[in-house]
Amino acid sequence: MPVSELRSASRTARPAPIASKFHLVGLLLLLFGTAVAGFFAQHHAGTPASSASAGQLADHGKAIHIYLVALFMDWALFYYCYAGVRSRGGTLASLSAGRWTSAKDVLTDMAIAIPFWAVWEGVAYGVHYLLDLFNPTATAATVDSLLPKSLVEIILWILLCLTAGFCEEIAFRGYLQKQFHAFTGSIAIAVVLQGMVFGIAHGYQGWKNVVVITALGLLYGVLAAWRRTLRVNMISHAWSDAWEGWLKLILFH
Repeated sequence: MPVSELRSASRTARPAPIASKFHLVGLLLLLFGTAVAGFFAQHHAGTPASSASAGQLADHGKAIHIYLVALFMDWALFYYCYAGVRSRGGTLASLSAGRWTSAKDVLTDMAIAIPFWAVWEGVAYGVHYLLDLFNPTATAATVDSLLPKSLVEIILWILLCLTAGFCEEIAFRGYLQKQFHAFTGSIAIAVVLQGMVFGIAHGYQGWKNVVVITALGLLYGVLAAWRRTLRVNMISHAWSDAWEGWLKLILFH
């Protein structure tokens, strides 16, 4: 969305909240708890006494277990948001802003998702590059050891990517962005706030990745505000996770 359109949209009538203020605070507390747990996971992985390999958040033997936990957490996040919306008489469409109704819708969304992914990759690389320039010695425990290797792990990883594309877009762009818009009256502020929460919630990946993911969250937020639907977001999010965590490694390593 061009800046002029985003500013214009921020001046439109304030929408009604899709869930209560207390429900929103509850979600923020849950995400904050996740961020704190991620911080301690990073700290533990970086200590010499850690049982994990140096610089790793876990060894590969725990991969399937962690995939299943992540699947549960994403669906629990989705259910929490959906329950809050349902309590006010809303539906899934209140969060996702609709579904495909024609082949034209599918082709249009795919035509937008492809160049958006290219921009996504460019921003991710650019932010990483700038952070490395300003602080080249900073390191963080990685999740590289958890990337899929066996067929079962690959299937679970793809399922996890699809789940993240659906559930996290519903939670951050479908729920949080709309709630922030309703309570602040500004779509621009809503985009920024949800992007910051999105980044902080990924604290287990280290502060550099938090900055990168925040920037990517802002991109997703602008896309959702422009399209007024999460279909392209879900496609791009799921594909990006699958590409970064598996396909790129197969093709370039």
